[in-house]
Amino acid sequence: MDSELKSLRIDRSKRNPEASPWATRWIIAGISLLLLLGAGNFVYSRINGATEVEILRVRAVDAGSPAGGSVILNATGYIVAAHKIQVASKVLGRVAWIGVDKGDRVTEGQVIVRLEDDEYRAQLQQARGQLMNLEARLRELENGSRPEEIEVAKANVAEARADVENARVNLERVRKLVAEKILAVQQLDDAQARYDAQVARLAALEKTLDLVLKGPREEQIAAVRGQIEQAKGAVAFYENQLRNTEIRAPVTGTILERGVEKGEFVTTSFVGERGAKGYVVTLADLRDLEAELDISQNDFAKLKPKQRAIITTDAYPDRKYSGVIGEISPEANRQKATVQVKVKVLDPDDLLRPEMNASVAFISDEKEPDASGPSRPVIFVPSSAVRNNAVFVVLNGRAVRRTVRTGGVSSQGMRIEEGLIGGEDVIVNPPSELKDGDKVRPRQG
Repeated sequence: MDSELKSLRIDRSKRNPEASPWATRWIIAGISLLLLLGAGNFVYSRINGATEVEILRVRAVDAGSPAGGSVILNATGYIVAAHKIQVASKVLGRVAWIGVDKGDRVTEGQVIVRLEDDEYRAQLQQARGQLMNLEARLRELENGSRPEEIEVAKANVAEARADVENARVNLERVRKLVAEKILAVQQLDDAQARYDAQVARLAALEKTLDLVLKGPREEQIAAVRGQIEQAKGAVAFYENQLRNTEIRAPVTGTILERGVEKGEFVTTSFVGERGAKGYVVTLADLRDLEAELDISQNDFAKLKPKQRAIITTDAYPDRKYSGVIGEISPEANRQKATVQVKVKVLDPDDLLRPEMNASVAFISDEKEPDASGPSRPVIFVPSSAVRNNAVFVVLNGRAVRRTVRTGGVSSQGMRIEEGLIGGEDVIVNPPSELKDGDKVRPRQG
């Protein structure tokens, strides 16, 4: 079989007499034409086909820029309370009553928390009793000796004089009898001793009478007066301690945080993580608000103290508030390469809240700002829509490149100061190969 297979040959000299060479040519030409048409259609679709893109219609919001002055800088930050106060207790104690809650408005001097005061009342009562005792002692010293005391002292002196006279007469009698050798000399010595004792007793009682007549010494009175002043200080201290058990609002404002509950212990010293509380509430005057901003050092030279500004918030973009730079940090932030600036809100209302996002447009000093006048619109677009200071807008099915001037970035997106007027269909996340004039179509869904 192998030899037979090797002997097989194709005789190419023999042709089909019925086959025409033109048929083969037409078949080859037709196949080539179909291939060319397919390639052309593929290339045409690749060149002239529409790119699928994500489209977002943007709207214009009121930027708050007054018509009377031009915007020299836009920045974003947060609304903060100019003065935020943590109200603490001046005394130790357990909370007996708390009369405010988060969001309540309080006036200056209003009682917001009461502490248990039994111990402080007892201490005050003890101090008052000590003061009364010392005041009575002072009156006694100032009034001097009573008439009855003086009479008693005089009677004692008279009695002593009589005893001295009696002792003298007895001494003279004994002396004569001793001289006559009727009595012994020892009896004379005893009579002399009794006489001397009575004389000494009389002298002592006379001194006592003088002291009773003169009254207490000035030094004694002064010492008691000093003790009274000390006792008055103790009474004032405990009265103040008792008053401090009622914690009052130091200013008129709004309660931002309630830090204690009834039964919790309040301290004035070190506060542990789960121990006594160091403050009872946090409050701030929401009529005294500021916009806190971090200004790049490259833009810092555009600002100056008392620079005018218009403030808007992401929560209420249609409302605007006049402001002025009230504080510029004396030092820069090395890590951020920024300088902190605080813009005082001149006309806050009840809609503003601390920690709100805020956009601030700083105004030149050409004219006074008119917060109620017309303002040019500002557009917010997603940050991913901006590429090389330009965005792509869809017009008649094609991507049209628009150069824009951007501002700050907030939760609403990137701020567009110039280049858009609102109502445009902007391409979000444009493909890197997208060019001006390319056909586009909206992405489904």
